[in-house]
Order: sequence, then structure tokens, then C-alpha cells
Amino acid sequence: MEILVLVILIAVTAWVLKSKEQSRRIALLGGQLGKYQIEKLMENLTEGYMRCLAEDDAERRDQIWSMLNTAEAALADQFGRFAAGFGRIDEAQTRTSKLPLALPLADRLFPNATFDARKAFAIHAHGIADAASNALGQTPKRKAFTMSAELFLMQHTCHWFCRSKSVASARLLARHQTSYALALDSVAPATRKAYQALVGG
Repeated sequence: MEILVLVILIAVTAWVLKSKEQSRRIALLGGQLGKYQIEKLMENLTEGYMRCLAEDDAERRDQIWSMLNTAEAALADQFGRFAAGFGRIDEAQTRTSKLPLALPLADRLFPNATFDARKAFAIHAHGIADAASNALGQTPKRKAFTMSAELFLMQHTCHWFCRSKSVASARLLARHQTSYALALDSVAPATRKAYQALVGG
């Protein structure tokens, strides 16, 4: 009986610590993102891509692509500024556990199994900016595919920072019907190489 009580006490303590840590991270990231319209721009782009791909009239399709170019540039600018601001936060607050499940104090107990979210967001900023400027010289359709992957991977990092890798992957799959592996495979080669070097795998 005493062992059962001890196990319950440990479990409750771990849950409280984990919830407190996740709330701190959500507040930290939300406070930075709240200064920008990144999420709204992402939604507009996603809807615009779908509308453009469904458009049969070539002239109308070109007009939509042109409008989307402006939205992409605005998103790249805002995310670049967000990444720069987040980069000024103390590293102790941005270390993120690579463990698949969220464990309380994991970033402190297992420092070698962490990555710096500031660096991850800097990678995303470069990837999104390159996609917006069409650095790879892609067709509009392929450019939209690459930009979507860059944005999905960035969202995955946000959820990973706030919760855990497993939760982030589950949310990516539920929200965009895209696996983490597919998103990583679909971004620009430079993004994929830098991201894998940072988080591993």
C-alpha cells in the first residue's frame, strides 16, 4: 500500500512539473508570436494555394500566384523578425528535449539530449525566406509545395518546443495529414540538412 501511494505521489508530482514547464514554454512562445500575424498569413497562404491549384483559368491562376508571392514575402519578413527576437532569449529557456515524450526537467537532467530552439527557428527563417524568394528556381506549383513543407516543419518545431516531439508529430498528422518524416523530406535540401544536424535523425 505504501509503495502504491509513493508511486501515485511521484506520478502526480511529475505531472504537475511537466504541466508547469509546458505552460511556461507556451507563454514564452506565444508572447513572441503574438507580436506578428504569422498564423493568419499561413492560413491565407494555405487557402490560396488550394484555390490556385483548383483554378482552371490560366490567367486567373497567374493573378492568384502573384498575390500569393506578396503574402509569402510578408510571411518571410515577419517570421524573420520573430526568429531574430526569439534569438535574444536566454538559452536556458530555449533548450528543447529530443526525447519523444515529455518528461519534467528533461532539458536539465539530460542536457546532451536537447537542441536550442533559437537555432531551429533561425533555420526555419532561412528556409521560409528562400522559399518566398524562390531561391531554387521552382515552378509556382513546386514552390508552393516547398513553402508548405517549410511551414509545416516550422509548426512542428513550435509544438515540439511547447510539448514534445510525439505530440508535435501527432498534431502535424491530424492538422495537415502530413507526417513529420514527409515534411522533413519535402523542405529544401539546405533546410533539411541544417535541421537534421541540429535535432538529429
